[in-house]
Amino acid sequence: MNAAVVVPRRRIAMPLVLIGITLVVYFAALNRSQALIWAVAAVLSASLVIGFAWPQWLLSRLMVRRSGPDKAAEGEVISLGVTVENRGWLPRFMVEVVDRLPFVGAGEGRAPGSVSLGLIGYIPGLGRRDFQVRLVCEKRGLYQLGPAGLSTSFPLGLTEARRGGQENLSVLVVYPEIFPIAAWPLQGAPSLIHRGGYFLPGGAGSAEFRSLREYRRGDNPRHVHWPTSARLNQLMVKEYEPLASPCLYLVLDLAVDANVGQGKHATLEYTVKIASSLARLACDNSMPVRLAGQGKEAINIDAGQGEAHFGEILELLAVIDADGETPYRKVLDKAAADCLAGETVVTFHAEPSERALDTLQSLALLRARGAYLLAVYFERPSFLAAGGGAAVAESPLLSGLLDLGAQVVPMRRGDDLMRLFNP
Repeated sequence: MNAAVVVPRRRIAMPLVLIGITLVVYFAALNRSQALIWAVAAVLSASLVIGFAWPQWLLSRLMVRRSGPDKAAEGEVISLGVTVENRGWLPRFMVEVVDRLPFVGAGEGRAPGSVSLGLIGYIPGLGRRDFQVRLVCEKRGLYQLGPAGLSTSFPLGLTEARRGGQENLSVLVVYPEIFPIAAWPLQGAPSLIHRGGYFLPGGAGSAEFRSLREYRRGDNPRHVHWPTSARLNQLMVKEYEPLASPCLYLVLDLAVDANVGQGKHATLEYTVKIASSLARLACDNSMPVRLAGQGKEAINIDAGQGEAHFGEILELLAVIDADGETPYRKVLDKAAADCLAGETVVTFHAEPSERALDTLQSLALLRARGAYLLAVYFERPSFLAAGGGAAVAESPLLSGLLDLGAQVVPMRRGDDLMRLFNP
């Protein structure tokens, strides 16, 4: 680790005052030639030497290590292990452990800075001190942790010595919070084979008989064909090919000006939580789900099912940022070009009102392609205001969504997402 002395502005005044007093006393001693004045000058000089040199010595021969998980969930409390080792023969006193942990304060939108992990009063010679620190992962994201370091201003507080380096660098991925959705009325897309006991949603159409087969554990008892079962003396069930099965298409708006609010109360954070939770619902019920968006780079995850597919979606949603310049209408136009008839397209609207008409034209194109719309409409003023809670204002986009027959979920800062999606 490299040693360095950092003198914060608030600590500049005290050393300057002490230096000034020392110079005045020395000047008086030179003119008066009195032993007492010389003694006072010597004490002040010694205090300056000790105040500046001792903090540096206290941090010499000390090493610090920090360990912890590399993955966590938003809102989870993680435990970091800290070890400070004294490789010198003499004890050390009043040493503070500091670290750069950007996820601390991220929920409030604070800029990353140093975090104090604890103050160690005494470290014996050739000894060590170990302790645990519990911290909350306030907001999802990809965080570069470290370097961890040490600081002290003991004994006089004239200056602060810091010791740090490039050790203890690590990465922490915080995954978005997922809230449970018990059920959500989804429409269906055609020509997607569906088997088993999952009931088609309302409006998805009827199912056509395909064949008979032997009963398997987990099959829906309602599908048992009793006449054939009685004739063959074994349970036989009917297989169906539905005219439609539910399918989700999550289309994100990752433009810079579409993300309003700070910290975990930004519209992008609400978008990520909703998209993650809907993807969880889809994968738990064997629904195909895909994801698209346009930030600095294009985001495109093809339709898939199962736990591995959900993990791929979650990994991406943990690290995305609203860093693009592409208008949402262009992203929606691209989605309309490859959407399936009957597919449910989930859209997120927090863009400035002046782009509402362009966006509505793209949404109309999706409807013309036979897609069903589930639109999350963010009320921008509530995210810009600290208190939130304002009523949803009527806008051309909101009224246009309703005219298109979209299922609209109005969203304000501080809304309970689980309540909104479990009506």
